Amino acid sequence: MNLKQLAGSSDIDERLAALLTNANAVRAIASAVEGTIGPKGLDTLLVDRFGDVVITNDGITILTKMDVNHPAARMVINTAKAQEEEVGDGTTTATIMAGALLTEGVNQAIKGVPVTRIIEGVRKGVRRCIEAMEEGSRPLQGLSDPLLHKVALVAGRDHEDIAALVVEAARLIGEEKLKDAKFRLSDTVLAEEGADNEVFMGVIVDKERMNKQMPQELTAARVLIIDDALEPEEIDEEALSTESGFGRYMELKNEFRENMEKLMGLGVKLVLVDRSVDGVAEELLTDGGAMVLQRVASRELRQVAEHTGARPIKRTALKKSAEDIEKYLGKAERVYEDEKLEHVRVLGGGGKPMATILVGAATKEVVGERERIAEDAASAVQAAVKGGVVPGGGAIELFALRHLETLRVDMRGMSVYGLDCVEEALKRPIAQIVANAGFNPLEKVGDVMAAQTESNNPAIAIDCDSGALADMLELGVVDPTLVKTYALKAAGEIAEAILRIDTIIKKRDDQESPEPVGGDANQFDF
Repeated sequence: MNLKQLAGSSDIDERLAALLTNANAVRAIASAVEGTIGPKGLDTLLVDRFGDVVITNDGITILTKMDVNHPAARMVINTAKAQEEEVGDGTTTATIMAGALLTEGVNQAIKGVPVTRIIEGVRKGVRRCIEAMEEGSRPLQGLSDPLLHKVALVAGRDHEDIAALVVEAARLIGEEKLKDAKFRLSDTVLAEEGADNEVFMGVIVDKERMNKQMPQELTAARVLIIDDALEPEEIDEEALSTESGFGRYMELKNEFRENMEKLMGLGVKLVLVDRSVDGVAEELLTDGGAMVLQRVASRELRQVAEHTGARPIKRTALKKSAEDIEKYLGKAERVYEDEKLEHVRVLGGGGKPMATILVGAATKEVVGERERIAEDAASAVQAAVKGGVVPGGGAIELFALRHLETLRVDMRGMSVYGLDCVEEALKRPIAQIVANAGFNPLEKVGDVMAAQTESNNPAIAIDCDSGALADMLELGVVDPTLVKTYALKAAGEIAEAILRIDTIIKKRDDQESPEPVGGDANQFDF
């Protein structure tokens, strides 16, 4: 590899070398997850330096837990994270397509096609294919549509029990809530060892009451959420050593005690605290018959607040009058601690309806994977409700590929080579699915393309059990449209960003003092 020296301290890769280096890094990332895609995909074993292991075939889990330092590889992982945040599924497909798209882009650049022309073609091709996928989409006929269960089953890796739980939760919550941009059905999933599969209207807080003297069960409970520590206001140690400082300290202690008594007077029975709880508060609240949960996760605080109608407050707000504090309280019909599962359930809240998907696991080793599977199924169901469904199994990508050919006819110049990159990306998911099932991908992809063209049926793909051509809709193999379109969009953005990198410069260490640079241009040795 030829290197140029900038001011004798920074390395610059030549354009093509930089492109090859980045493409190889992205390809390595894609290779790490491509064996997991499809119904016959296998698992990946992740091991940390302490010997702890995670066994999974969840793309985002593999990507985020990999030890990766290459900047281009990290770009892929960050894009996968963005997809997970946006639609909650499809990260493996996006990564595989990005690898294929970029590999073909490098091949075209090596042949002499200008990178700007490749990017131009990629943009147009991705845009047209997304439009084609949307054209091939069909909306669900409400939450009773049988395809909703099929979506959950595919995303849930054929776990029938998990698919049934997720669909039941979706129906309990309702279509309006599922279409709310701020709501994530996957956030309602919780897996616990020894639990029975269950869906119920309410929220689980993965904490136990502070002590066994507190009530185990409450009815018609008023709920207070403190997004802070439940402790007296702190005073500086230096000030505490003075007489006035100590007097202020005692004043704050007395004020805190009065605030706790004020809460008891308001009939507060359930208190959830973001951080720790002072011993005086614990004692007074216990005597008042309240249940207190400390160090509650922020996500659980938000869920309880939404379900009960409570408004989180800071500890300083407890100085307000009882009438003002009352405006912050929520209510729940029933609250109880499940001692076996070591969590607290809040049911019948006075705020918005909230369902919880409790997934049982036989051993602690499979808890994490069962939870990940349920979260994927929940995300897919919500995406399907929002944007409809398309045939799965790689069928919709080949349908979009046919539309790409019509675009090729109208394009002129070297940007047409960018369409070749998109074509390779569209073929890659079904090719990998077929390969993972033990069949020849070249043969099967060709068969599918011919069958789709002949029958004009965009749902034709390969039955991974028999290797025969089959209608994916009839088999119940469907994917959310949003997952597919976002995956292709993400792959195109990754490829474009990396193709545009012309130079890699090693940054100076910020802790080093920069050497003075004069005005003489001859000082730079190129």
